[in-house]
Order: sequence, then C-alpha cells, then structure tokens
Amino acid sequence: MRKIISLAVVAGALAISACNTVEGVGRDVSSAGDAVAGAAKDSK
Repeated sequence: MRKIISLAVVAGALAISACNTVEGVGRDVSSAGDAVAGAAKDSK
C-alpha cells in the first residue's frame, strides 16, 4: 500500500511539473476530458 501511495505522489508531481502554469494544467485537464468525451461519442 505504501508503494502505491508513493508512486501516486511521484506521478502527480511529474504531471504537475510538466505544466509550467496553472493555466497549463487547466488546458491538460480540458483536453483529457475532450478525449474521453470523443471516445464515448465514438463508441455509441
């Protein structure tokens, strides 16, 4: 359990550091949401 939490923290830190600004994080989250919505629409 401790390893999973550690890996999640490291992955989160890497994801946040990949975006230079809060605006960048917002764009990343938005594009991920668009991709999920597109995949859901295609599977119908």
